[in-house]
Formats: sequence, C-alpha cells, structure tokens
Amino acid sequence: MDASRVNLLVREGEGLTVEFKEKYTPRIDEDIVAFANAKGGTLLLGVRDGGTVVGERLTNDLKSRINSLARNCKPSISVDMAQVGEVVAVEVQEGSEKPYSCSSGYYRRLNGNTQKMSHDELRAMFAENEPLPFEEKTVKGFTFDDISKTKIRAFTKEADIRIGRTPVADFLRSLNVADETRVKNAGILFFAKNVENYLPQAMMTCLAFKGTDRVTIYDRKDVRDDPLVQFDEAMVFIQKHLNVRSEIRGVNRYDIYELPLEALREAVVNALMHRDYGFRGTQISVEIFGDRVEIVNPGGLPFGVSSKNFGRISIRRNQIIADLFFRLHKCERAGSGIRRMRKALSSAGLAGPRFEPDEHFFRIIFDRPGREPEEGRPMEGTCSEDRTSSLKVALKISLKSAVKTASAILDAIEKNPGITIPEIAKTLSVSPRTIHNYIRRMKVAGILRRVGPDKGGHWEVV
Repeated sequence: MDASRVNLLVREGEGLTVEFKEKYTPRIDEDIVAFANAKGGTLLLGVRDGGTVVGERLTNDLKSRINSLARNCKPSISVDMAQVGEVVAVEVQEGSEKPYSCSSGYYRRLNGNTQKMSHDELRAMFAENEPLPFEEKTVKGFTFDDISKTKIRAFTKEADIRIGRTPVADFLRSLNVADETRVKNAGILFFAKNVENYLPQAMMTCLAFKGTDRVTIYDRKDVRDDPLVQFDEAMVFIQKHLNVRSEIRGVNRYDIYELPLEALREAVVNALMHRDYGFRGTQISVEIFGDRVEIVNPGGLPFGVSSKNFGRISIRRNQIIADLFFRLHKCERAGSGIRRMRKALSSAGLAGPRFEPDEHFFRIIFDRPGREPEEGRPMEGTCSEDRTSSLKVALKISLKSAVKTASAILDAIEKNPGITIPEIAKTLSVSPRTIHNYIRRMKVAGILRRVGPDKGGHWEVV
C-alpha cells in the first residue's frame, strides 16, 4: 500500500472495500470482520467520513491493539498494517473460513456501510453453492487494453470522483473489479470498450406494446452497453411512452408524469443490480403496456430472501456491481429501494407496485392510472355501479356536496370534452383550484383522463 493508492482511495470515498475512521477505537473489529466476510478491504485510520485527512500514528502500542482485535475474532483474522503518510492503512483479505464474528456479533459490508447481520442474513449470505460468483470471474482473452477510458471518464464524472492521471489498472483495482493480472466480469460489464463481445447476455430490451398483451409491438430499443448506458436509455424510453402533464408554480413549469419517475428509476436500478448475469439467453426487459409498466430481470429472489422477509432484509446477488451503482449515486446504502418505490407511489396517490418473483425471473409491475384495464379485469369503481356510488368509492368521499360537485364536473366534460378548467369553474361557481383538485383525484382514480396536450387536447370520461 503506497501513498498514491491511499490518496486514490480517499478521493473515491467509502465503498464496499473501503472504510474511513477518524481515529482508532476498539470497535474497528466490526469493520475487520465485515471485510473478511465480504470481499476484503482497507480500513483507513485518520480519515473522516467526508474524506478529510486528520492523521493517525501507527505506534507499537496501536499495532499491538489492532493485532489483538483481529486475533480475537472467530476464526482469527490476519491483517496488514502500515503508516502511509499521515494515515494508518489496515488491510484485510477476504476470509476463507466465513462467516467471521467479533465480540459484538457478525457483520458484513453493504456498499459503504458496516452492518450487523440478522439471523436470516447470516444463514443466507454465504450459502450460495457457486464458489466464484459471476462478477468475480473473467472472460478469456480480455485484457486491460480492452478497457474504455471514455467509460472510465463517464463513470468518474457521474460518481464525482477525481482520479487525475491514475493508471487504468490501478483505478480498476481500487474498485475491486480487477486484480494484478486480470479484469473481473464486473469491470468488463462497466468499462469494456465493447461489452457485447464479451458478455452478450448483459443487455436490455425496451418494448412498448399496443394494448394490454404482448401481441403488437409499436416501439423497441435494444441496449447492448454498460449498465450506466442501459439505465439512461431505459429512463428515456419510459418517459417517451408515459403521459405527462405540466403545472405552473410561480414562474416555473413542472412536468408531472402519470407514474413517479423516482419509483421507476428504483425499479430499473434494482433490475440492473440484482439480475443473474450468469443466466444466458435472456435479458432485462422494460415493457410498457396500455395499462401497466413491467420491469423484468433474470433471476428470482436471491437465496435467503423469501416472500415473508422480502423488503425487510437486503441481500446482494452482486455485491461489487451494487457497490458501483452506489458510487454512481443510483442506490442507497441501506437497501431501501423497495420502500422508496412504495413511498413515491403512495405520495402520488397510487397503489403498488406489485412484485411477482418466480424461480427464474423477478417482475415489478406498475399500474398506470386511468389506463385501459387488462382484459377481463374491470377498473375499480367503474363497473355496473351508478355514478354516485362509483364516485364515492373511487374518490373516497361521502359528503353529498362533494359527490355532487364531482358529478357536475363530469357532466360538464361529457357535454363539452374540450372545456377548460376556468370554464368549468365559472359554470359551477367554484374556484379553478377546486376544479383542478377534483380533476386530479378523478384522473388518479381512473375516472377521467386527458387525451392530447393541455392546449388543443380534450377530456375523456372513462
């Protein structure tokens, strides 16, 4: 471990294999255990969380304390220590006798965080039968010369990392996507000049269907590139095919999509992070139908995750790939993607999403508000009920005056689909803001939808 490598680790920040500590404390045994239980790593003493170097000295007494902590772990762990400039670097190799524990329990690394393992996580974390996961393997014939410097620049820009003139090989090793002689599949996936030549299964297909089944495709985009490009292309495709309305707030205009983009981003990242990249002959799919959006990735639930604990524990199928997404600011350390999806939809007044895992695939489904239902499945509140009952159920209102106002709005729209909100407000002698609120709720409930743009379009009562 030399000064240039330590400086690079400090600039890149904490991650799967790097942890900062402002000073020594006996609790660093938790980090030592976490590194041994994961991919190994480097503990830098004398560096604050934000990357500010405050300094620490490796005295004989400190060296003895650290060695004693490591030896008292079960099984015992061997560590290497060195004074590198003002920083003490403690290097821990990936353990061969997992799982390891210290006096306070079992720990693991989750992106840039050391977390105590639950009982389920402890059982599942190292139960995978494959001794070497996909992201740790390599492709025969791939060399450091096949790495794209353009992709490294794109990655470091997105991750806000400054690496200066750091050699390519050193940069890849600092991210744990390469060793002394070879580039791992995780490195090939993110940084190869041509990913398709080496990992043809690592692709994404975006499809837009007419109607609610997989019969008529009217738009398609195949993305054969690194995960960052796949993420960007998927979001462009999704935004292209979702309905959007504009709101003026003060002097600014805001585009509001029928489904919250935050939830869809989380779902796309989830698919890219957790797909089974060893599963050949298939790909991630982003599928847009008349009534829903589905995001599907190869690979069911990771071992140790069940329908009972789903969403409550986070087990990474691809630890290195997940760490790279964390560095790109595309995911949270705590594995909160499912909760964030649910929260975004709830804030928009929408239900879901729905999760449908099976043995080979994991599917996330977002129901589009106010869109045509799947064949044989009527929309809630719009079956054979009369209008009053329908409005009560769909809008969750009971006041007769509110039901009467909502019904009057629909009557006005049915008489004149091109009517404007100010015109409705004038007709009913209420404020435009009140009309806007009713219309928003009826759109969310699927009673009303806008066809075409705000100017020149018209309303349609479902």
